[in-house]
Amino acid sequence: MKLLIVFLLVLSPFVSRADDTQKEIEELKRRLDIMASEIEKMKLGDVAVKADQIMYGLSPAASKIYRVNQGLSIGGYGEIIYKNVDSKKQDGSDSGVKDTTDVLRAILYVGYKIDEKFIINTEFEFEHVGADGGSGFAGAEFAYLDYLHDPKLNIRAGLLLMPMGFVNELHEPTIFHGVNRPDIESKILPTTWRENGLGIWGDINNFTYRTYVVNGFKGENFSSTGLRSGRQKGAQATAQDLAWVGRLDYKPNAGALFGVSGYFGGTDQDTERNGVKATAQTTIVDTHIEYKKNGYEMRFLGVMAKNTGVKSLNNVKTTPATGNASIGEELKGYYIQLGYDFWQGLNGEAFVPFFRFSQYDTQAKVPSGFSRNPANDVTKSTLGISYKPHQNVIVKADYEQEKTRANTGVDSFNLGLGFNF
Repeated sequence: MKLLIVFLLVLSPFVSRADDTQKEIEELKRRLDIMASEIEKMKLGDVAVKADQIMYGLSPAASKIYRVNQGLSIGGYGEIIYKNVDSKKQDGSDSGVKDTTDVLRAILYVGYKIDEKFIINTEFEFEHVGADGGSGFAGAEFAYLDYLHDPKLNIRAGLLLMPMGFVNELHEPTIFHGVNRPDIESKILPTTWRENGLGIWGDINNFTYRTYVVNGFKGENFSSTGLRSGRQKGAQATAQDLAWVGRLDYKPNAGALFGVSGYFGGTDQDTERNGVKATAQTTIVDTHIEYKKNGYEMRFLGVMAKNTGVKSLNNVKTTPATGNASIGEELKGYYIQLGYDFWQGLNGEAFVPFFRFSQYDTQAKVPSGFSRNPANDVTKSTLGISYKPHQNVIVKADYEQEKTRANTGVDSFNLGLGFNF
């Protein structure tokens, strides 16, 4: 670089004074730095796009691929947590739970923009530092192909995130408050929830929508504590029963969101066991509202799920469910969350004390011949702080007070570190 600068200076007949020479050297350095940066971007296909925008229902790092001109995009996020658990349950008995620290997730997004119409986007997840025994897990969170036809109508096919609730699509730790994802968006809306399918999506004025046909749940794996184990996650998924899922959001302005989501499909997958053939369906509906203005934040989510044919699902389990271990015929819950950003997002930084109150029951109703387990009727209050020294870095702390109708709740103090890129 120095030789080039000297060469250009020698050719210049206009350099006559030391001050002018210094100014021209600085200008040449600036232009060369810009050229080097542009050449690097051309080589990498704009890999270095910043993770600072939510697009098309995807979190900032996941949606980077939509902003490159062509070629490769790489992003990701990570979560590390510490959980300090009360030694006593709500009723004063020993909780039997130990304190833990965990590299909860390490995520890599890899996308490729083939041209202005076709985009490949993938997310690969390592939970609990991988899959070498214990509770470690490695797998694909999503892997799909988009055809960008028009802002109002586009096509998506592959392993898809279900467009329900707040967290399932926007699950990067820098986006939501609290060290842990809300229980309702884990047990009833089983985040991270993904299935194989295809559908359409788009924006029409102030409305956005996503609607897909996907393989259904595997209902025999549901439990008394929720729907989470019924996910098939795209892994050799049984598709005897299909399902429809859709979402419609209205955004009257930059700080407001009003929306509904719905899911309906068969869940028995023609399962036959113990001399019983299952016949079952699952319906889930949620209402979600978010409002932000002048630092104030409010979020509300209400969810209702209904399962039909629960007796048949209970009976086709490898070990048939009895007593209070039945799958819920109805599952319901809600949470409301309030916060205030003292820094109001200045330069991407934030300091937000928040409070979340949630109530849910994964056995709000069970079939005749079975009983409800009061431990599944849960009320939880979470008081915490989210601190963002940078828009891509978050430090979290919260205290969760858990109460159940069986007096088995266990309180906890949690610390978390999250980042995306």
